[in-house]
Amino acid sequence: MYNPHSQALLVDHFFNKPKLDIHFQTRLATNLSAIRDRFVRLYGEREDLDDHLGRLIDVMSKAYESRDKALKKSDFQRERNPDWFLSEQIAGMMFYVDRFCGDLPMLRKKLDYFEELGINLLHIMPVLESPEGRSDGGYAVSDYRKVDAKFGTMEDVQGLARDLHRKGMYLMFDMVINHTSEDHEWAKKAKAGDKTYQDYYYCYDSRNIPDQFEQSLPQVFPDTAPGNFTYHEDMRKWVMTVFNNYQWDLNYTNPTVLIEMIDVLLFIANQGIDIIRLDALAFMWKRVGTDSQNLEEAHILVQIMKACMQVVAPGTIFLAEAIVAPHHIVRYFGNGRSVSNECDIAYNATLMTLLWDTVATKSNKLLTNSLHQIPKKPEGTTWLNYIRCHDDIGLGYEDHHAQQVGYDGRAHRSFLTDFLTGKIDWSFSRGMPFMEDKSNGTARISGSLASLAGLERAIQENDEYARELAIRRIILLHSIIISYGGIPLLYSGDEVAALNDYSFQSHKDHKSDNRWVHRPKMNWEEAKLRHEEGTAENRVFHATKVLLAIRKQSPEFADQNNCYLVDAHNDHLLGYMRQNDSGKTFVIANLNDHPERIYFDLMIQLGFDMRAGVRDKVRDKTIDFSNYELKLEPYEFYWIKQQ
Repeated sequence: MYNPHSQALLVDHFFNKPKLDIHFQTRLATNLSAIRDRFVRLYGEREDLDDHLGRLIDVMSKAYESRDKALKKSDFQRERNPDWFLSEQIAGMMFYVDRFCGDLPMLRKKLDYFEELGINLLHIMPVLESPEGRSDGGYAVSDYRKVDAKFGTMEDVQGLARDLHRKGMYLMFDMVINHTSEDHEWAKKAKAGDKTYQDYYYCYDSRNIPDQFEQSLPQVFPDTAPGNFTYHEDMRKWVMTVFNNYQWDLNYTNPTVLIEMIDVLLFIANQGIDIIRLDALAFMWKRVGTDSQNLEEAHILVQIMKACMQVVAPGTIFLAEAIVAPHHIVRYFGNGRSVSNECDIAYNATLMTLLWDTVATKSNKLLTNSLHQIPKKPEGTTWLNYIRCHDDIGLGYEDHHAQQVGYDGRAHRSFLTDFLTGKIDWSFSRGMPFMEDKSNGTARISGSLASLAGLERAIQENDEYARELAIRRIILLHSIIISYGGIPLLYSGDEVAALNDYSFQSHKDHKSDNRWVHRPKMNWEEAKLRHEEGTAENRVFHATKVLLAIRKQSPEFADQNNCYLVDAHNDHLLGYMRQNDSGKTFVIANLNDHPERIYFDLMIQLGFDMRAGVRDKVRDKTIDFSNYELKLEPYEFYWIKQQ
């Protein structure tokens, strides 16, 4: 739509200046009206609005001029294939570089490991410079343009991206956009009394406004970082620190901060990054009287960032790190109908949480009821499906969804906490409570996949049958995230059934944060057991490798909003269909530790020609329905296609 204000900005910017190529000009002209409209919604009262927009255009122009030709070529190709990241060919793994292999140069030598498994998307956890001992695992950034020396250099990031692209692989990079380290240059200048940089943060002379905020702000880390403000004697001000007292929240009510962050995002994209993970984006806008999460202004900020990325580097897309209620998560895809105008990918935190519910209850009730009620996401977007990640597991289902299936939401959450932390004597799970709320007996959960799934207890008790069931659970959970709608993302170590690592308790920087129990260093000697038949490492690695390979041979596993839950008339069975023009696959999984059955008539209802027969893609064999039923052993699953 023609906008005279945007047209005037374009004329003012480009008149008597060297012209950028037609691709940049077209993208800028296409997006500038939307960018300006959103600036007006956030900053419309400011007289210097167009001055800020002019600076933003300069930032985009310079970023485009410095973008590598190979990346511009990739942008051009992805514009013609905008659904590239929806492909069934993509599968990822996330990891801390230092705990996986040491540093970035060594990581470049480990790419054959990912190829062996079938992984082609690497999500490296934060590698930007952060203070030793006050880094929050890299989420307290002190320099957005410098890689921490322990990992290598920014040139190593560029080299890794080039290596991956040559192999047809992709790189995801973490960006912390809600806050900086107190050691960041901006914060240091604020501490020194520079009013310009104090306005980059929420700084207050007294407790008056902070106390107003505290009335409605929840606490993220109540045990280790209570409250949301920290007093700094050197500048005699209170600073908003929602996460840890060394992480200063950025003040996006100041448009200069937004432009600075867009400049940083474009710089990161220009290193060859395919996907940028936007950390804690739900927290970006604060308002007294609210919980300052998921506010409309936070969405507008992301929309501006997205539009600027589309102008400069349309081949780089966004992942939303928004671990919030299901109806809030979907909003971070934006309000576009066919494409995202915010994030292209979002963590499927609802599926993750509810998979752990199925582990504890052996029932699909809460999972299927909740998934049925998640709003449909826009076409051209996708989920990131995961069993666990570097963070804790929050039991964030909706209480009214629990009530609909006969659970008391609060009591059920308490049960799950007790089960997953092994407080119930018959529980096989060996998690640890994180940020425990003793008033209601609930907590978030730390623990590795294998330990939560029962392998640790089975080994300790030398119980071979329990070990067998634990391995089956692990493989079943991998099967679900690999076959469900979205991109599967494994957490490093889960592919070889790594157990909890309790050594964090003796580490000075980790002992106060038990999430490090599921962030073990990769034991490459134990990883060699993936080639030794019968070991847990071998069984999990091999099964995961097979499932990933089958996924890549199944076009119906591309995410085109084509995943449909199927009622198998049995609470212990989870079923769903993946279907498009190329064919269909019916996934059925037994969540129980006892055998369950599906029946012949269900297959007919799903449209299978049972006279021609059906085949299991996992075992590559015909399924025998001669008795008009299929028996599923404990934690067994089938990927069924027409014969």
